Amino acid sequence: PPVLCYYYTMLTQNLEEPPFGALDALTKRKLQQEVLKIWESHRQAVIMITHDVDEAIFMSDRIVLMTNGPHANIGEILTVPFPHPRERHAMRETQEYYDLRNHALDFLERYFTADE
Repeated sequence: PPVLCYYYTMLTQNLEEPPFGALDALTKRKLQQEVLKIWESHRQAVIMITHDVDEAIFMSDRIVLMTNGPHANIGEILTVPFPHPRERHAMRETQEYYDLRNHALDFLERYFTADE
């Protein structure tokens, strides 16, 4: 099964904070690469939580976009079309990357501004 990455804002207390959230940018990128290498060798399903749209696209085959608030639920599930192994720079040179990124950001903006 492919990597599954949850993008969320406010979920239940049972879910832990994003694993790379408190890291500096360089360490975060290195650890993302290492996790993908491990995944490549084992190909087991992984569920990861992140607040970072770029990280979700790079690390995932599917992105689950969550609505906002204490009663958050699944808003959309996006398929990430890039094959493995992934190269961050090559992905960011495609229009498809920016279309997916903008779609995710537009979704989040709709839900966050609706609650304010």
